[in-house]
Amino acid sequence: MARRFNSEGYADPTAYEALKRIEKEERKVKKTKKKFRFMPVVYICSPYAGNILYNTEQAKKYSRFAADRNCLPITPHLYFTQFLDDSKPEEREKAFLMNEILMCFCKELWVFGENYSKGMKEEIQKAKERRKKIRYFTEKMEEIL
Repeated sequence: MARRFNSEGYADPTAYEALKRIEKEERKVKKTKKKFRFMPVVYICSPYAGNILYNTEQAKKYSRFAADRNCLPITPHLYFTQFLDDSKPEEREKAFLMNEILMCFCKELWVFGENYSKGMKEEIQKAKERRKKIRYFTEKMEEIL
């Protein structure tokens, strides 16, 4: 605990303020350590093409599902489709390259749904080549063991 007076009984405002700041930082660090911990990065693999509105909403749910399990979800088809056009072959190819790069940073691939699109199959194949752990889930987010 910071003291306003030094060991000889004299007021020492400089040391007092410095010690107060140190104590405040220590409390902040303790709170942070309790609040946050390691979060594995997981790649969310789910359909996009077809019913884009429905599939986008599902991808958001899958991402939330991963976040609720203390994972950091990477869901490229929610992000890249904001500025790349999936209907243009050259932009789709660019997105797949960026997906592959992002997958390198992920610990696991989480596959959702029972019907795999061509893109999903490619992502699963890339994950297998990179020896990533792959977990499969139903559309209702129940793990398939």
